[in-house]
Amino acid sequence: MGLLDGSSQQQYYQGNDLGNYQFTSLEDIISQFMVVYVGDQKIISKASRIDIAFHAQRALQELSFDTFKSTKAQEIVLPPSLQMILPQDYVNYTKISWSDSAGIKHPLYPTSSTSNPFSILQETDGTYSFPTGQELLVNADFSSSLTNTWNIIANATALASNYSSALELVAEELNFSYVTDAGFGTTYGHVSLIYQEIDVSQMRYIDISADGVAEDLAYDTSVGVTAGTATSTVRFGLSTILPDSNYNNVIGGNVAPTPNASIDIFNLTNVNGESSYVEWTGNESSTKTVETIDVSSINTVYAIGLSFVNFPGALINGKKVQGNSLDNVSVTNALAAQTLSSSTGGSSTTWDSYKSGTPSENQDNYQDDTYWPMDGSRYGLDPQHAQANGSFYIDDQSGKIHFSSNISGKTVILDYISDSLGTDGEMQVHKFAEEAIYKWIAHAILSTRANTQEYIVNRFKKERFAAIRTAKLRLSNIKLEEITQILRGKSKQIKH
Repeated sequence: MGLLDGSSQQQYYQGNDLGNYQFTSLEDIISQFMVVYVGDQKIISKASRIDIAFHAQRALQELSFDTFKSTKAQEIVLPPSLQMILPQDYVNYTKISWSDSAGIKHPLYPTSSTSNPFSILQETDGTYSFPTGQELLVNADFSSSLTNTWNIIANATALASNYSSALELVAEELNFSYVTDAGFGTTYGHVSLIYQEIDVSQMRYIDISADGVAEDLAYDTSVGVTAGTATSTVRFGLSTILPDSNYNNVIGGNVAPTPNASIDIFNLTNVNGESSYVEWTGNESSTKTVETIDVSSINTVYAIGLSFVNFPGALINGKKVQGNSLDNVSVTNALAAQTLSSSTGGSSTTWDSYKSGTPSENQDNYQDDTYWPMDGSRYGLDPQHAQANGSFYIDDQSGKIHFSSNISGKTVILDYISDSLGTDGEMQVHKFAEEAIYKWIAHAILSTRANTQEYIVNRFKKERFAAIRTAKLRLSNIKLEEITQILRGKSKQIKH
């Protein structure tokens, strides 16, 4: 039966599976291997599907690195932090570059002259410090952008005219904003939220504090309702539960409320049995604390700040309201740290100096942008510095790429390799390499099975090698006409 029988051309050209005929799913390869390669009167008389699936995935991984066309790409506009987060399925990079206004890539080169080492906190006499009351949050006073330090579950842009909520930094204070409206025959209140992950694996007790403001909202009597107020709530605390990421979840109305509005998410207690959060409600403004929260048996907690307005009835229709706020949030260790602490909160003075200085590539020093004068000074120039595009290094510990300062604001492109096992949809093999997968699985099973004659193992090893070589040649996509066109350029006369 033909592979295309049962599917029409209309289904293909109007669908989303364009060009997929060149691939075979890994699931189909496993099934076909079990039918053709395993059974009586065959070299592999018996094999479990689990074993075959394992070796098939290992084959897909290994061939993805240097045989398949498995390169992926991401681009971002490099922020002032000069950092790019490694992709979720990143294994290694193939090329990092920035693109100009014409869309031309300018390659960036790795630098070995800098790094981002762990900056040890020291006392004034140079001894290592194991402090009490060390701040564990980054950007706890909201003095810098939220996006680089906090995870946001809310609208991060200006509010639209429809019912919504958003987070805004106003005068280094976190303000919660709402546009009130009724919809779908009921009234809703959104929960705006930020959170930050904290490593507490080496701590026993921690303290929290925050400055909070909650303002109740008056009903709009112009729409024919009795005067009243809608209660506002602001909370800050610690939880081992990752917050619900759907910012459209609501509280109130006729739908299931978001768990973010429940105090149950703050599931820790201190030594006195008090819950691990502070709360402001009903026109309240103050500084609140909870001390000695027990984290002795926990590795990771989430510091969560949130706000919502419960609208049980009439709303202030179509108006932007802004009253609830958080500031000076703090999470500190209550006892002396058991491990070395960072003096810079994850960044090092080496990295700070590197990103603030002028790149040294193809230049005479680190302090200005004067290129080497043409007086012989370029003699002996290290080729790795003979470019002015910029440089980078990868901090695998933090999972970020650090760039030189001249790349700030430019469009950075990361071409990288994955292992094709990130999602089920990625687990597919190009038909040029399908035979290589079969030979890989067969050799892997035979080589790990007891009492298999060595000549059989060696035979399948040679067949695997030959199949992979054939797949590489096929996937190289070499075209005679294209090579000929390139070679024609080699006959041009060189003029000086």
